[in-house]
Amino acid sequence: MDPLIVAVIGLVLMSALMLLGMPIAFAMLAAGLLGNTYLLSVPAATHLAATNVWEQFSSYGLSVIPLFVLMGQFAYRAGTTERLYDAAYKWVGRMPGGLACTTVAASAGFSAICGSNSATTATMGTIAMPEMRRYGYDPALSSGAIAVGGTLGVVIPPSVVLIVIAVQTEQSLLRLFLAAVIPGLILTALFLLTIVFMCMHNPKLGPLGPTTTIREKLVALSGVIEVLLLFSLVIGGLYMGWFTPTEAGAAGAFGALAIGLVRRSLDFKGIVQSIVESARISAMVVLLITGAVLFGRFLTVSRLPFELAEWAAALPVAPFVIMLVVMGIYIVGGMLMDALGFLVVSVPIFFPLGIALGYDPVWFTVILTIVTTMGAVSPPVGVNVFIVHGLAPEIPIHTIFRGVAYFLLSFVLCIVLIWVFPSTVLALPNLMLGAG
Repeated sequence: MDPLIVAVIGLVLMSALMLLGMPIAFAMLAAGLLGNTYLLSVPAATHLAATNVWEQFSSYGLSVIPLFVLMGQFAYRAGTTERLYDAAYKWVGRMPGGLACTTVAASAGFSAICGSNSATTATMGTIAMPEMRRYGYDPALSSGAIAVGGTLGVVIPPSVVLIVIAVQTEQSLLRLFLAAVIPGLILTALFLLTIVFMCMHNPKLGPLGPTTTIREKLVALSGVIEVLLLFSLVIGGLYMGWFTPTEAGAAGAFGALAIGLVRRSLDFKGIVQSIVESARISAMVVLLITGAVLFGRFLTVSRLPFELAEWAAALPVAPFVIMLVVMGIYIVGGMLMDALGFLVVSVPIFFPLGIALGYDPVWFTVILTIVTTMGAVSPPVGVNVFIVHGLAPEIPIHTIFRGVAYFLLSFVLCIVLIWVFPSTVLALPNLMLGAG
């Protein structure tokens, strides 16, 4: 059988296993192992599988993942999130839709020490939903703001998704982190403008919060300073060459732990819970990477990514037309799967295509990440929407999707800006690290 047909069958098998409820990592492992067995041989396939599993689980580079996850866990259980939310509320609470703006701003801040869209959504939803309910916010706006705010966890560094893609595609982690900063800020600003615009035209959607004094605002800044210190320690240490990525993660985790201990807001039980949860999340991520690598080896043997790239590059259409099709696939994929899961599955297929079309790999990575996060809040199966519904089951799913719909234009505008002005992605890494 033609290897390309085998590759297509492998993709169908993997999709079918995931639809049947098999975890993504195991679906990729099964499809990759069976595909390699057919295209190579049983001994070669099992040797390849054993080698890949060993390489991933013994990789020093992957040690960065549990350390960044641990930093977010320590910060969360030390109460940094609540202090960050309180600071944002005191500064922007008097804006139209102030609490919704607070939720988005605090989500952006927490994303700078978390790195996960689902974790950001769940954490901010737990804090923000009761407050917005208490002040009479429209359920669609409040739930929509929490869901889209959570997507910033994937975009704003230190994003676990960017870490994984850097490992998969052998890109500079620092360059990807720097490249995502401005797009993350643009997306945050567009979310805030959307809320303000809507609440100015219909104040009933989000009533104004109480007035706070300058002294209260300044006191509340301590919650922001903690996050800025951690972010500066991690990104600044990487940039200055003080840390490798793994050492930066360790420094960030230690910094978050130190803040919790100094404030006496993190006890022994919280430390143990943070470690256990970090181990659980990290094991899931490493398994995903292992499955993706084995499945990627199968695709490489079949030559599907290269044939696809050559075919697309030879099409008599402009590269941006093909890119639009790829983006459509990523939006649909983001609807059906967690952003990390879909990007891990799809990068081996579409990354060579993007490079063949002449796109900068850093720009290509960032824009696909944003497009996938848009899928995470799009119907019919937006992952973040179901997380919010789990936190507030009294709000119907269709109401949350209606609230998210208010913000879809923000995603589109951000993607258009990045596409028309690639410097929004490339300027900062090129300025600080030189042209890649």
